[in-house]
Amino acid sequence: MTATDPALTALAQGWCALSLLHGRIEAHIERALQTRHDLSVREYSLLDVLSRQHDGAGGHLQMKQVADAVVLSQSATTRLVTRLEDRGLLERYLCPTDRRGIYTNVTEAGLKLLSEARPTNDAALREALDEAAENAELAPLVRVVESLKAPVAALGT
Repeated sequence: MTATDPALTALAQGWCALSLLHGRIEAHIERALQTRHDLSVREYSLLDVLSRQHDGAGGHLQMKQVADAVVLSQSATTRLVTRLEDRGLLERYLCPTDRRGIYTNVTEAGLKLLSEARPTNDAALREALDEAAENAELAPLVRVVESLKAPVAALGT
């Protein structure tokens, strides 16, 4: 396979289209969340992921799991947690069974903000997909995204 191989070129073009779609969606959602709720996409994602934790077995996520879920490094995730903790949206506490473990939970204020921001996120996502569907190169990818019904957790396995 060479750099001018048509299969490789098609693959690269597909990747570029997917990257373009992702960038447009993320930028559209970012503007909406920042304007209406003073939240970034990453902050919203972190609140969303952490809000789904529970007290049952395996219900609390380790920082690596959180980092994977929000697609950040562990150090960037820790900095993000600290920023949201400083804003009163998250709180950390020691794991009751393993004093080396630290859990992070969404506070009531964080849950309230997440609840207020969720419709904004969803509407901005819909708007970005509708706009992208008008682009001939992106329309097939939009159809694929719209056809996905798998929960996020299942996509990571």
